[in-house]
Amino acid sequence: MKSEVEYSGLSESEVLASRERYGENILTPPARTPMWKLFLEKFSDPIIRILLVALLLSVAVAVYHIATGEAGMSALFEPAGIALAILLATVVGFLFEMSAAKKFDILNQVNDDLPVKVIRGGHMLEIPKREIVVGDIVMLNAGDEIPADGILLSAVSVQVNESSLTGEPMATKTTIEADFDKEATYPSNAVMNGSTMLGGYGVMQVTQVGDATEYGKVYTGSQIENNTQTPLDKQLNTLASFITKASYVIAAVIFIARTVIYLTEHPVIDWLLFGSYLLSTAMIAVTVIVVAVPEGLPMSVTLSLAMSMKRMLANNNLVRKMHACETMGAASVICTDKTGTLTQNQMRVHEAAFDYTPESGVENIIFESIAANSTAHLDKAAGSVKVLGNPTEGALLLWLADRGVDYAALRRHAEVIEQLTFSTERKYMATVVQSPLLNHRVLYVKGAPEYVMNFCSDRVTSSGNVPMADSRPMLEEKLLQYQNQAMRTLGFAYALVEPDEVCFIAGHLAPHIKLTFLGITAIADPVRKEVPAAVSDCLNAGIKVKIVTGDTPATAREIARQISLWTPEDGDRNIITGPEFAALDDKTLLERIPDLKVIARARPMDKERLVRLLQSQDEVVAVTGDGTNDAPALNAAQVGLSMGDGTSVAKEASDITIIDNSFGSITKAVLWGRSLYRNIQKFILFQMTINVAACLIVLIGAFLGTESPLTVTQMLWVNLIMDTFAALALASLPPDERVMRDKPRHLNDNIVTRPMAGGIIGTGIAFVLLLFGLLQYFKHVDITSLAQFDLSLFFTHFFNFAPVPGGLTRYELTLFFSIFVFLQFWNMFNAKAFGNVQSAFDRLASCKGFLWVTLIILAGQILIVSLGGALFSVTPLQPMDWVYIFVATSSVLWIGEIYRLIRRWIA
Repeated sequence: MKSEVEYSGLSESEVLASRERYGENILTPPARTPMWKLFLEKFSDPIIRILLVALLLSVAVAVYHIATGEAGMSALFEPAGIALAILLATVVGFLFEMSAAKKFDILNQVNDDLPVKVIRGGHMLEIPKREIVVGDIVMLNAGDEIPADGILLSAVSVQVNESSLTGEPMATKTTIEADFDKEATYPSNAVMNGSTMLGGYGVMQVTQVGDATEYGKVYTGSQIENNTQTPLDKQLNTLASFITKASYVIAAVIFIARTVIYLTEHPVIDWLLFGSYLLSTAMIAVTVIVVAVPEGLPMSVTLSLAMSMKRMLANNNLVRKMHACETMGAASVICTDKTGTLTQNQMRVHEAAFDYTPESGVENIIFESIAANSTAHLDKAAGSVKVLGNPTEGALLLWLADRGVDYAALRRHAEVIEQLTFSTERKYMATVVQSPLLNHRVLYVKGAPEYVMNFCSDRVTSSGNVPMADSRPMLEEKLLQYQNQAMRTLGFAYALVEPDEVCFIAGHLAPHIKLTFLGITAIADPVRKEVPAAVSDCLNAGIKVKIVTGDTPATAREIARQISLWTPEDGDRNIITGPEFAALDDKTLLERIPDLKVIARARPMDKERLVRLLQSQDEVVAVTGDGTNDAPALNAAQVGLSMGDGTSVAKEASDITIIDNSFGSITKAVLWGRSLYRNIQKFILFQMTINVAACLIVLIGAFLGTESPLTVTQMLWVNLIMDTFAALALASLPPDERVMRDKPRHLNDNIVTRPMAGGIIGTGIAFVLLLFGLLQYFKHVDITSLAQFDLSLFFTHFFNFAPVPGGLTRYELTLFFSIFVFLQFWNMFNAKAFGNVQSAFDRLASCKGFLWVTLIILAGQILIVSLGGALFSVTPLQPMDWVYIFVATSSVLWIGEIYRLIRRWIA
């Protein structure tokens, strides 16, 4: 290797020319959408759009009523209420996403000012990373972050962590062409921006900087606009379209039918009266459209998403994009990387095969061998142990730490006399120390077991030293077992040497050295403890899991086996390498994809292509990743999940950041998403039942020629205030573990299922029949308290065609209004129980938010009736009437309970 002084580097003028030609060594930050534009984007929600139409129509109706004298300024309450609902639904979502963005920016800080050692004009300089240019000569040492893409000019035992780009935690780099790894993702003499030096030292010449680096290309690709529509958006669009068409059809039927009736009843047309009649009919038709719009639905969706964002953050899921909360629940495929997501991204000793007796003292020799014959360190300053240097050597130091051994003290007391660092040529590392333990000079060797064993004449065992030839077959069998499990193995040996003895000749062990073999260790990046159970939960929930990694097929398959994804029945059809994947056309891949469980040696665009192909089959894809190589796929997926300690590029491309890097948190996100979707369905069931009932009341009134028994302000309470509280109640329901037993819903499913539609229409019609029956009773029987309720008296007056003179009293209309509200109140409990056959009282104690909101609705209704007066066209009711209403309307809940009980029996 050349010494530093043999490189002259660039001159000052060459630096300026290079920067002018190739640009600066910084990544172009993504263009942030202005806040005002982000706020306006909230109005693109399908339900918000039809609410805006309803607002315009509501204003027209209000102006008409005020102009004709049918109502005062209180007619403006309805449009004001709709406007408030629109603002609340949009502002709440906007504020929550802004809050998440601030937390994300703190989590995603990037430092472009890291110091880098370069040679310019024949001198060693230290400059900020951002000032690196193409052509610079950069000095690399263990622990350094590689500042740009480049070619190694010289290298000594260089090992690089390329996991941010390829998923490989350790790649060996060399300038010797004969030692190049032909299967490596990037050439063996190339080092890439964003990688980290694990060991050795080298000199690189910069070939690409900034956006032109591999890191930068992936970063740029991750910013390509992703217009993939979320499942909820698609379903709400379908619902909005249906509501719009249905309301327009009903309005058209009203207009046409009333016009035909008028023309039939008036052979001679008075055009002035007819014009007034048409205008009145048009206002009734518009009223139907306004009533049909679920004003509370955007609020329910927004509140549900916002509350889920907050709760998911408590579960280590930082949600950046609100709809990602729910979309995670629709995921049918999770494409996950391996390193750092399924595994700990920290090499650990899986098993140590040392054969000795405790009293032999060999244990202390092994400890000293590991501590002294190593260049790695452990950083304990941050409260958690971090490996500095080679991760394999770090695993050995962690193994010592787990046994209470202070490696630093051992290393400090064992004076290093001479050392050969690990290299790909030697396949071993050797260190000569003055051992205080043995009071002698000792040569310690560790490396590839098959190489180390070649230097050994005997082996330490519990029964004493035995010839190496006798032990080798058993050791090789053990090694094969470890290698079949995709583990890295190291062999350890030592020899006592004399002070004047030559141990190394021409960078290798001297031929006369005869070592004593100590044993072997198997090292691997262990699977996170929670991952097997989390993967099992996903599989049981009908979610397919696919591992996409840059690691070797053997390692990827072994990890899949450890997490129970790979079964004994699986074979070659279930695994593919990146080059094989890239060589197949889309048609062939679409046939293979359902069977694929593992894609090894994958490059960044392989993962993105997989996502696109899965989406073409109507799969809802979630992608997990922590590296720059994952960014294009994170961006392309319906939900991108980055890791908290992942690269800034990965986090920028994602929708959710898993702060604790745990796959278990991803399972929780699925649970929250599915529960959130179920809660939204519950509110739709509740809201649409009210809307169906209200529409039918207006529709029947239009043909019977009767005025609506509910005033504009009363409908405002029912359609907005009460719905908002109901949205709070149903949005606050805790997640239900039972949703994880369901299969993922299909992308093209309607949010309103057949059981929901049946419940909405059936319950709505039942309420309307009950309420119109009640109106008929009030028309024929004059009452001042429900205690006077007498059906025989009603039938007497009804069949004698003897309605009460003067029409309905305010007390009777107040009773009607309160009964209407309480019917919906009890139906909210039925909505809570939707989706399962359990009682509405199931887990009620844990639904504190729901209980509080029900109390608020009760108190609110009583207060409005008691104090609303002329504003709400009500009069106070007698205390016993409240009891009668409460008890009688509760039959809605009891009928629902009986229905669910029968379903449980049948099931």
